[in-house]
Amino acid sequence: MGEYEATGAEAEQYLRDGWWRSESLAEIVQQTALAAPGANAFIGSDGSLTWAQYATAAAVVEQSAKARGLARGDRVAVLLPDSPVVHAVYLGLERAGYVTVGIGPRAGRQEVEHLVGASGARAFVSPTEHREHDFVLLAGSWIADGRLDHHFVVDGTNDQATIDGRPLGDPMSEKPASAGLRPDEVFLLNSTSGTTGLPKLVRQTMNRWYAFHKLAVSAGNLSPDDVFMSVIPTPFGFGLWTAHFTPTLLGAQCVVMERFTANGMIEAIERFGVTVLSAVSTQFVMMLNDPGLANHDMSSLRVLFTGGEAVPSERAARFEHETGAAVLQFFGSNETGALSATTLSDSPDRRHTTAGRVIPEMQVRLFDEDGLDVTASGGPGQPGCRGPVTCHGYHGGEGANNELVRPDGWMLMGDIVEIDDAGYLSVVGRKSDFIIRGGKNVSAQAVESALLGVPRVSLVGVVAAPSATFGERVCAYLVLEDEGSISLEEVRDNLRSRGISKETWPEFLVVVDELPISSGGKVAKVALRDDVAERVRAGEVST
Repeated sequence: MGEYEATGAEAEQYLRDGWWRSESLAEIVQQTALAAPGANAFIGSDGSLTWAQYATAAAVVEQSAKARGLARGDRVAVLLPDSPVVHAVYLGLERAGYVTVGIGPRAGRQEVEHLVGASGARAFVSPTEHREHDFVLLAGSWIADGRLDHHFVVDGTNDQATIDGRPLGDPMSEKPASAGLRPDEVFLLNSTSGTTGLPKLVRQTMNRWYAFHKLAVSAGNLSPDDVFMSVIPTPFGFGLWTAHFTPTLLGAQCVVMERFTANGMIEAIERFGVTVLSAVSTQFVMMLNDPGLANHDMSSLRVLFTGGEAVPSERAARFEHETGAAVLQFFGSNETGALSATTLSDSPDRRHTTAGRVIPEMQVRLFDEDGLDVTASGGPGQPGCRGPVTCHGYHGGEGANNELVRPDGWMLMGDIVEIDDAGYLSVVGRKSDFIIRGGKNVSAQAVESALLGVPRVSLVGVVAAPSATFGERVCAYLVLEDEGSISLEEVRDNLRSRGISKETWPEFLVVVDELPISSGGKVAKVALRDDVAERVRAGEVST
């Protein structure tokens, strides 16, 4: 199976029902820039970018890129910090008719080289240096060996930034060119988060994020008066809708951070009166554990959108208690978009313990391990979907697309879920995140959920330790709230006292100062698996 797209009839229906639109994001920004030129579009660590400045900066990027002679549809890889400037670059490339290859700012050199090569990018946009890498030197080597044609250097911040030495604040009045990308075309390739190896490239259209925006507005009663803050890396799905699309479509301001810290997020919420926060579970748990939280006013917050991984129910309840904000989530993936959602109308129990009601337009079905439809029974099963927020499949990955999309057209997720009689979806585990111990599947998510209830445990990552006897055994990496220690026996005593099934107890325990985080902001399981395998080889873990 090749590229995944809606049928002509489906596309027409999505347009009629308001899920998709006929105008591009660049056109929408231009309209807002004319209506409210001096209002803030983005607020960053080093100042703000108004709607007029946003439109102007995008026009400068468009002209600079076109001056290099790229052809419409050419791919341009972008690696920039999460500042207002990255949004102007994405918008400018869209205006020029080029496809952005979004690379997360935490990506290492190996991942950057992989994404540039796998995408077939002709040009690369980056700072001079980033995360101790000299990208002028690196891009120069790619150009020299024919892997790349052009390198655009972006320096500075906000409207004082430059691209190829040209200020993004140059006065411009041009409207988006007619050759700009349409909402139904692929405008961006972004990577999977890379938690299980080198990432694949997901084909993104504006339309799918217009549809996601419609879901978000309904779930959180969002309005132009809201002040958004997104601490998710921009190129990823969660970061796209929470920073690049929804605030823009509403004409609302959005606060972004170049480098995430829990304390910096807390201070920004108070300073700017943030009402809608978007953060993955790891980030909001770090916020709760930050001692500075008690000294700052969080009363402006009314909604936290979270997800990207299992949301710990106890921490979600604590967040609501300490901030007064409702915790909401969408269940889905970078590929599928949203299959279910919690909303402000759901009870706290439903918000904390489920992934919300299934979204009717996504036509969610459940399949057992033999591929048979078990939707009627509520599962458990692997969810598949087909609807307005799905991606267009993977770039250049026919084999991967065959795994992603069933022959009957349903796009699959890697999770195992159940759906109750009221239509609420609950995640049982992740198909690719099971530990197979002696032929029995142990859900890493179930173990992590149990361990988050152990006193003093702050963050958890559970992976399989290779075992000559059992094949795999359960190894848990823990970050503690204090500088003390904790033994495996103490952890097991707590789990025993809480009636946690013994099959979800960890067999090995590693206490660390911090967990490795992937480009997408999730726990990098591949790094933990490599680490425990090395510990087994070194005899530190006996199997």
